[in-house]
Parts: sequence; C-alpha cells; structure tokens
Amino acid sequence: MKIEAGANSREKILVEATRIAQAHGYNGLNVRDLASAVGIKAASVYHHFASKAALGAAVARRYWEDSEATLRTIEETAGSPLECLRRYPDTFRTALDRDNRICLCSFLAAEMDDLPEEIKSEVRKFAEVNVAWLKRMLVSQAAIPAKECGSRAEAIFSAVAGAQLIARSRSDVSVYDQLIRSYLSAGLLPGKK
Repeated sequence: MKIEAGANSREKILVEATRIAQAHGYNGLNVRDLASAVGIKAASVYHHFASKAALGAAVARRYWEDSEATLRTIEETAGSPLECLRRYPDTFRTALDRDNRICLCSFLAAEMDDLPEEIKSEVRKFAEVNVAWLKRMLVSQAAIPAKECGSRAEAIFSAVAGAQLIARSRSDVSVYDQLIRSYLSAGLLPGKK
C-alpha cells in the first residue's frame, strides 16, 4: 500500500512540476510552492527526487518520452508520412490550448545557460527525438532529396516551436494557426499532393 501511495505522490509531483515549468520555466519552479500545490510537505518532494535538478531532469525526461509516444501514435494512426507531417504542428498546439502554456523543452531551452547539466541533456534529447522523427517522415514521403531531409527537419522543428512562442506572447492560438498555414503556403511544411 505504501509503494502505491508513494508512486501516486511521485506522479502528482511530476504532473504539477510540468505544469509549473511550462508556465514559468525551471527557474520559476519553487519546491515549496510545488509541494503546496500537490498537498505535501517540501521534504516529501526530496523523498522522491534528490534535488531540484533531479526533479527537473525527471520532468524533462518524462516530457520527451511522452512526446516520443505521441509521435509514435501519429505514425501508427496516420495513413501516410505526409499526413504525419501535417499533424505534427498539433503536438505543439496542444500546450497553447492548455492555459497558453508552451512546450516544456522549448521553455527550458531558453534557460539553457542556467540549467544543471542533467536537465540540459534531457532538453537536447527532446529536440533529437523530434528532428529524427521529422527526418524519417520526410525521407519516407520522398518529396525532397534525402540529403536535404535533415536540415528540413530541423527547420520544421524550429519553425513550429517558434510559432508557439509567438502565439504565447500574444495569448492567441489563432496566431499559431496562421503561422502554420503560412509554413504550408511557403512549402516549409509539405502540403497535400
């Protein structure tokens, strides 16, 4: 019974820490405020995570793992690589629909100089997972030469994350949608054949 309760507390901590970090970044993540939001003592946070850095790394790791699972689901349910690419921006739009938050790893990347190394490596992994998936979809779709797929994947990842930042700064998800449409019009994101 204690293991289950402990696992439940750990999960609550991760969920709430993610919510806070998406709104305020790692530097805005205060362990006392986190504990209060979860309904536990601050010492209990340290029972599950040895330090704030360990908590931040666990949150970032969970975030990229969840993102990787989402991309896998898109791949399994979409009818083609083109459809996968067209659905990719929705993965970033979701955060905006949740109280105008942004991608956790985008927020953390903006704080990169001030992050502990264990968090930096998890943030880099998020980018690697996204770019590798995009590259694989571009190669499979064969709309551009294979040698250009890596740089195009990086451009798509950067552009979509950037659109999310701009939309958040204006508290307007329609700005995100307009930017994604402009990427389609410009050919950055592949359009329908």
